[in-house]
Amino acid sequence: MSHPIPTGQVGWTPIAEEAERAAKLLHPDKQFPKPTHRRVLTVANQKGGVGKTTSAVNLAAGLAMHGLKVLVIDLDPQGNASTALGVEHRSGTPSIYEVLLGEVSLKDAAQVSDQSPNLWCVPATIDLAGAEIELVEMHGRESRLKAALTDEAFDELGPDYVFIDCPPSLGLLTVNAMVAAQEVLIPIQCEYYALEGLSQLLKNVDLVQKHLNPELDLSTILLTMYDGRTKLADQVSAEVRSHFGDTVLQTVIPRNVKVSEAPSFGQTVLAYDPGSRGAMSYLDAARE
Repeated sequence: MSHPIPTGQVGWTPIAEEAERAAKLLHPDKQFPKPTHRRVLTVANQKGGVGKTTSAVNLAAGLAMHGLKVLVIDLDPQGNASTALGVEHRSGTPSIYEVLLGEVSLKDAAQVSDQSPNLWCVPATIDLAGAEIELVEMHGRESRLKAALTDEAFDELGPDYVFIDCPPSLGLLTVNAMVAAQEVLIPIQCEYYALEGLSQLLKNVDLVQKHLNPELDLSTILLTMYDGRTKLADQVSAEVRSHFGDTVLQTVIPRNVKVSEAPSFGQTVLAYDPGSRGAMSYLDAARE
């Protein structure tokens, strides 16, 4: 049975609609307003596979597409954010590891992403894998990153937003990220074990606030991997919203095959398939 064409849209097809959405995304008619101050956000969750890196790079790409200058700091030894932003991160490349050791400045380690001239990334190389052990011996081990991310260092690059992508653990690298940032953004997947381990993460945020960084604020929670066909996704979403209120963004990120495919092409989903539901959702979240 043929589907009626939506009224007033002669020649409408799903592909035409997706192409129109993609064109709007790639050539935005509106720029996002600059924040009143530089915002530094740590993207953290010790659970793996919750969309942490995906959220960091796609929110960054959405903001960069709309005229804001964005820096992503890849603090995960796996280097997935570096891969998604198309920047070099072979061993020996100036990276966040050398920045932590004080051997290289932030500006010298930062590379422009091939996806936007407004989007910069300080990559992670495999050298970072041993950093947690090395940091244990160092003076001021919890604040090495903060010492490198001075206002002067940021001013050389001039970002409006900084996203620090953490490893899936609550070790010293994640603590360094929380000490260096003003805000924490937690991606939570809409699945059965979503809230398991969250109390431990919140406890860590609380400890950092009390002892190391009183300015730290849990500012944003983003629901990811939402599957509208399941009751469970709605239950998890409702539970998170009742617990955290307005901290939770209205936009939810759906389960979307394009979001999963994009990193294997060394791209964000906004570059890989700008008309997809995943890309549009991350753009809406960036706008929020």
